[in-house]
Amino acid sequence: MSSENGSVDGGAEGAQPEQLALIRESVRKAKVPRAKPRTWRGAALARELPVARVLVDKGVLHLDRYFDYAVPEELDADAQPGVRVRVRFGAGRGRVREGRREGGGLIDGFLVERLAESDYSGPLAALAQVVSPEPVLSEELLGLARAVADRYAGSLADVLQLAVPPRSARAEQRPSPEPLPPPAAPEAGSWGRYERGGAFLESLASGGAPRAVWNALPGPEWSEELARAVAATLASGRGALVVVPDGRAVARVDAALTSVLGQGRHAVLTADAGPEKRYREWLAVRRGAVRAVVGTRAAMFAPVRDLGLVALWDDGDDSHSEPHAPQPHAREVLLLRAALDKCGFLLGSWSCTVEAAQLVESGWARPLVASREQVRAVAPLVRTVGDQDLARDEAARAARLPTLAWQAVREGLRDGPVLVQVPRRGYVPRMACANCRAPARCRHCAGPLEGQESGAALRCGWCGREEGAWHCPECGGFRLRAQVVGARRTAEELGRAFPAVPVRTSGREHVLDTVPGAPALVVSTPGAEPVAEGGYAAALLLDGWAMLGRPDLRAGEDALRRWIAASALVRAQEAGGTVVVVAEPTLRPVQALVRWDPVGHAVRELGERAELGFPPVSRMAAVSGTGEALAEFLAALELPGEAEVLGPVPLPVTVAGGPRRLGAPPAGERWERVLVRVPPGKGGVLAASLKAAQASRMARGGGSGGEGAVWVRIDPPDIG
Repeated sequence: MSSENGSVDGGAEGAQPEQLALIRESVRKAKVPRAKPRTWRGAALARELPVARVLVDKGVLHLDRYFDYAVPEELDADAQPGVRVRVRFGAGRGRVREGRREGGGLIDGFLVERLAESDYSGPLAALAQVVSPEPVLSEELLGLARAVADRYAGSLADVLQLAVPPRSARAEQRPSPEPLPPPAAPEAGSWGRYERGGAFLESLASGGAPRAVWNALPGPEWSEELARAVAATLASGRGALVVVPDGRAVARVDAALTSVLGQGRHAVLTADAGPEKRYREWLAVRRGAVRAVVGTRAAMFAPVRDLGLVALWDDGDDSHSEPHAPQPHAREVLLLRAALDKCGFLLGSWSCTVEAAQLVESGWARPLVASREQVRAVAPLVRTVGDQDLARDEAARAARLPTLAWQAVREGLRDGPVLVQVPRRGYVPRMACANCRAPARCRHCAGPLEGQESGAALRCGWCGREEGAWHCPECGGFRLRAQVVGARRTAEELGRAFPAVPVRTSGREHVLDTVPGAPALVVSTPGAEPVAEGGYAAALLLDGWAMLGRPDLRAGEDALRRWIAASALVRAQEAGGTVVVVAEPTLRPVQALVRWDPVGHAVRELGERAELGFPPVSRMAAVSGTGEALAEFLAALELPGEAEVLGPVPLPVTVAGGPRRLGAPPAGERWERVLVRVPPGKGGVLAASLKAAQASRMARGGGSGGEGAVWVRIDPPDIG
């Protein structure tokens, strides 16, 4: 302060009279002091419904319940059900002042409901803060999240972390657009190619709730067909949700929806969109500004109003399985939504999973398929190359590509691009019959048999029993061989064989979305195949044993799904489209590809799994941990009488610095695993038992991470 205003070292006592007058006047004009925020000591409570029931964001099972808090009068207007709040959590009974519990750390949560009084007889802590007055948790979403948590033996807080995206204040401040009136019902279009396609759309447009498993025809029309199903649902005044595996599929459905519906009628929800944009789109759906949603796995909980249809494309893709606790699968979440909201359900794919076949076999859903004549008109010609062909083929022994494949490439390059599918590396070998290649399985539990490094008897990867007198149930053979491991890289050989043709690659590091229709070789890993303009002239599916020999119950089903997904991008046989698959022609998945009959393959797989008690006919859980922790967990577990425990067996040790698969132990630790199997109808009891045992361990300090951890996975996709 300058010397003209005097010194201020003495504070108010040394101030001039006019300055003191100004200070007194400012004090008189100041508002009445508020109670201390976030403790609200001495503050009056809300006059009506002074208790808030809160779900705290603590994803531990022994705290998977609601907690009651007092509502200060100043937060009464904003503290409405569904809003985000912050509360004090962890205060003891001894920290009570003026009738209010204090202490503990601040934690986020959701206000579930307001009550007139609490069931808790002691003093309540007060709500610390209403983070935002925007209601984000509806009763429908809360009910769905609770159903998913019970289904997968998880906590409600963990599910809501997946269901409700992080808050963005700028997104909340922006108003959502006004909702548009329902569009007119669309024409059947390419749905007319299916036997009941037109009737399915008519049912959606009239307000019905049809449930169908859709075996899509080859070609790019699937995205437009999904868009027409969404348009028919919107025409009835209801909402629709479409979940697809990846961003490339989202872009195709997004373009199809824009073409069929126009701008402003649907939202796109993906985890890659960025926090603000994703939350803004999510809010538009929550507020009812848009009624249609397309997205990846993150969209399976989208709060669509008046839901009339849930649709899932390619349910066999690994991307639909959530890696974070409690690891729900998008198919199961949408099945729960269809049951809770009594809406339509559409499960579509070029192939067919065993779970999809079970929905049809049980009568819960109807098949939506085309006639065999229609399938033959649009599918490519599929040719096979087996071991005997390779043994007689000099070119195959020299360059690792059979003569038939070279001819298909040469002829295809005259008219357009050629796709070459090469499996990924890294599959763990298991044993198979040397004659017919049927996987070697345990006689007691049908688990996969593994060879020992010491050359001793085979051992089951599920129950741990040794097998000393194995013989093949298919052909009666006694000789074993290791399954093919990894993929043979062919890009260099193809480049040398066709030096004038460009070679493009599409894989994990760089995935191509589309390629031109000009002649080129496109080498791709499964799932990364780009779409060619006008379709591929030919496709090579190399090293079929690399996928068929995977140590997994779904190896054949998954191999067929990946083959059909690549073959569906090839032109029809009438247009010269040819597919060459390098695999034994007598194997069931190969025969299903040749006949283009994925539904028949899934039905036969379902029948065999029913006889052996495999999922999805049975419900199964994987429990893994150190030997001591696992034994302690199993001793405290109260399983239903029909439960069957398989194992324990040791899990492969994770190498430090290497990739860690979902469910694998931490690097360097030696874990064991047991499988718990129950018959149909007992899955809920199994999940409740596992959740109770895990919650009891956590309450005693066992925890779900660190030393002594036990991991529980319901219906794991990879059980061996």
